[in-house]
This record gives sequence, C-alpha cells and structure tokens, in this order.
Amino acid sequence: MVREIVHCQVGQCGNQIGNAFWNTVRKEHAIEVGGDFTKCKDPKKDAERLSKVDVYFRETGKQRFTPRATLVDLEPGTLDVIKASDMGKLFKPDNFVFGASGAGNNWAKGHYTEGAELIDEVVDVVRKEM
Repeated sequence: MVREIVHCQVGQCGNQIGNAFWNTVRKEHAIEVGGDFTKCKDPKKDAERLSKVDVYFRETGKQRFTPRATLVDLEPGTLDVIKASDMGKLFKPDNFVFGASGAGNNWAKGHYTEGAELIDEVVDVVRKEM
C-alpha cells in the first residue's frame, strides 16, 4: 500500500499556510530546519518518529529529510520569502515553480494565460516527487 503524500501548495495563501504546515510537521518528527533528524535520549521515541517520517518526507541522506512538496505561485515574491527564511533550506530548490509577473488579482489571467504556462512544469515536478 502506498503511504507517501505529495503536498502541493499554490498561491500566496497556499504557500503561507503550507510553510506553517511544514514547520509543524518537521517539529513533530524532530527534524531541524536544515532537514537533519534530531535524536532524543529515548531510542523508542526515535524509532516511532522515524517509522512514519516517510509519509511526508524523503530521506536524502543519512537521517536527513526533505519534504515531498511542490511550491507554486505565479509571481516569485512569496516563494522568495520562503527560500530566504530558515524553512527555505528544508525544501528542494527544484520544487519551487513560479512565473514572472503574476495575475494581478485577475482570475481569468491566472487561469487561462499565466497559470496555463506553468501547468506542464508543475506536473513534471509532482511526477518527480512520486
């Protein structure tokens, strides 16, 4: 049975909420902002945390983890803030997908033009995470 979840966060609100989500999940699994697992004094507790960590995270090194996440926005501003924060080190740089100009609060522009140009790239990033 497949147990992995690929998290997609889209737009300014989605990325801000997603950033808070990943901060909470990484704390629950004792993962530092750089992706390293922090051991505690109780080996049973460590084993319990590590047994479920692969649902949301991919192990990229010895007890080093990165989220299975795709971060999408039509403008780079919100994603630049996430990259520059402490949490930015946690994500794979290839999983940030953004446009150049944004939709300027115009739904049709975001859906039919600016957003449509990003669809193939977003789908490729999601497929790589699966």
